[in-house]
Amino acid sequence: MSKAKKSAPGRVPSHIAVVMDGNGRWATRRFLPRTAGHKVGVDALKRLVRGCLLEAVPHLTVFAFSSENWNRPAEEVSALMDLFVQALRRETRELAAQGVRLRFVGRLDAFEPTLQDLMREGEAVTAENLRLQLNVAINYGGRWDIVQAAQALALRGEPIDETSLSAHLCMAGVPEPDLLIRTGGERRISNFLLWQLAYTELYFSDVLWPDFDEAALRAAIADYAARERRFGRVPPPPPGLRVA
Repeated sequence: MSKAKKSAPGRVPSHIAVVMDGNGRWATRRFLPRTAGHKVGVDALKRLVRGCLLEAVPHLTVFAFSSENWNRPAEEVSALMDLFVQALRRETRELAAQGVRLRFVGRLDAFEPTLQDLMREGEAVTAENLRLQLNVAINYGGRWDIVQAAQALALRGEPIDETSLSAHLCMAGVPEPDLLIRTGGERRISNFLLWQLAYTELYFSDVLWPDFDEAALRAAIADYAARERRFGRVPPPPPGLRVA
């Protein structure tokens, strides 16, 4: 396991979003059931949280379960639901002690009452924490998020523009991600935070999620820090260059 250390001084993202991909492939390569990869993936998430705390990243959003994941085999979905319950029961108090605030975003009413209660309890127990806000996107899809925001505005008879729509998205009040990390070697967004990722820097890692550690996080942050973010603007001329 890599030793915990902070990145070299530089720009640290204020909000990192992560698509945690590769659990199933990690397990398959070891001739294990896919559920074994998901269990080890929980440890990787704990390392990610520790890494963000060390780097003083104030916002972290992880894609835990997409609206499309219901289409996976029933046994795998059931095991994932059990894993969510176990993780919340085991980890919530530790997250609270670390200064982490939990927030769940998505269509939460689709889950069993026990899991809904644990999510609400996790949010309540950690509500006053300010060190890191951990947003867990669960039964979430970016297209659904935009549609439900537009529907809410239409029901109220309110005008629909960028400002009003943003205010009704699941992540309202949270800064848009500076950096998106996707593990597992895939190069796509997969319906994650479609509105919010408009100007986010994208970083794709070949590391499978269970193997993602603090060193991999530092590498992603270092890559981000070396980029120039212009948001559609023209970069300033080099010093000494005369501009007509």
